[in-house]
Amino acid sequence: MGRRKNGGVKRPLQVASALAVWLTCAAASWAQTPSPALVVLNKDANELAIIDVATSKVVGRIPTGQTPHEVAVSDDGRIAVATNYGERQDGTTLSVIDLDAMKEIQRVELGRVSGPHGITYVNGKFYFTAEHSNGYPPCAASCTTLNRYDPAAKKVDWTVPVGQERTHMVVAMAGGKQFYLANVKSNTVTLVELKGQDGAELTHITTGKGPEGIDISPSGKEVWAANSGDGTVSVIDTATKKVIATVDVGTKYSNRLKFTPDGKLVLISDLGSGDLVVLDAAARKEVKRLKLGKSCEGILIVPDGSKAYVAVSGDDKVDIVDLKKLEVVASVEIGKDPDGMGWRK
Repeated sequence: MGRRKNGGVKRPLQVASALAVWLTCAAASWAQTPSPALVVLNKDANELAIIDVATSKVVGRIPTGQTPHEVAVSDDGRIAVATNYGERQDGTTLSVIDLDAMKEIQRVELGRVSGPHGITYVNGKFYFTAEHSNGYPPCAASCTTLNRYDPAAKKVDWTVPVGQERTHMVVAMAGGKQFYLANVKSNTVTLVELKGQDGAELTHITTGKGPEGIDISPSGKEVWAANSGDGTVSVIDTATKKVIATVDVGTKYSNRLKFTPDGKLVLISDLGSGDLVVLDAAARKEVKRLKLGKSCEGILIVPDGSKAYVAVSGDDKVDIVDLKKLEVVASVEIGKDPDGMGWRK
């Protein structure tokens, strides 16, 4: 047949060996999570994507539960926890992800709690909201809650009923003893103050219509809530626990709100218009409005305040905004319907 005696044997082995080496190298490269890194939830893909911020490339994708919305990362950068909201606010799990190994290491079943959403990491534990729960007094049937997941014990070890409708986002005051919750359907922000081992004192503060995006100023003196239903922002004084100003920002449906680390600027994503609205925090006035695309959602500002990542969910991308120039400098194609983001140091 004209086949060489040795060539017919060695060539397939050489090819197989080369392929094995290539696959090993590729796997090793894929398995290395950079620091720092951006983590982004793709809701329609049920996954967490890891982005190398130095190259703006996706270096990993990890499956999560159904329709993950928000994510928080531990201070040491090892663990991310995603809230699996579900298609109809009916999700009942958290996804605990080892960022070094790039894999889900626990699917936390929440039992009577469903619709987990906003989440933050404080003092070694993850605090998250849930829009539905059953059986927690004083709620007769269904009630929103603030909950705590302990990654060391691998369980939810604390729950407090909020008693409001659609408790959505949560932010924590420095020190982790006070939390502010945005209650979309109740038109309130709830201050939860931890008392003793497991106690909590709640204060409900009336805001504009449909508070959703929320953040605490770096000074800790003010909480700003972006009202999705009337295009305003309610400014809450943390000392008096009262709204001291209402700012008309002209949004169609405010989604997220974030202060820059120096406290000078406030960014608001407008789900309705696809704009990113930039405000001067001291003057409480608009300084710029950037047209990003279809359905602006999650916002993450890097720790040094130099840039912001904004999820443009309708266009399956994340835009990178230079906060000195106040302009988009790059876009990253992430996946299907990106939204919640976290930062690995």
